[in-house]
Amino acid sequence: MKTIYLSGPIMDEHAGVAREWREAAKRLLGDEFRLLDPMRRKFVDREVDSSNEIVEFDLQDVRDADLILVNYNKPSVGTSMEVFYAAHNLGKFIVAFSPFEFRDCSPWMVRFCTKILPDLEQAADYIRTHFSE
Repeated sequence: MKTIYLSGPIMDEHAGVAREWREAAKRLLGDEFRLLDPMRRKFVDREVDSSNEIVEFDLQDVRDADLILVNYNKPSVGTSMEVFYAAHNLGKFIVAFSPFEFRDCSPWMVRFCTKILPDLEQAADYIRTHFSE
């Protein structure tokens, strides 16, 4: 069973929004894939004592994943760093979904996401088509 890391904004994102799409991804892909959700940990943003742990646990999830599913719904430093690390350092396949038109996407996200689709459902279909065992 392949493993997917669920990358997307958490910091400064309403907790419900950060969790909602991840729960939907679990419903769409959880039967065929192992999903790594960074929200499973109980860290709180902006607590200095946990900052290094947050980043290192997330990077470990990226290393452990076979591919990355990205919610690119707004600019996010953490999400961008995960995408760059996964693509540039590890050569991971990255499937993103975004409400942005191509011309409104960051060139960095376009360069380092392997595929960007308009919504989670299309991203899940793409993953099932190309990565199901």
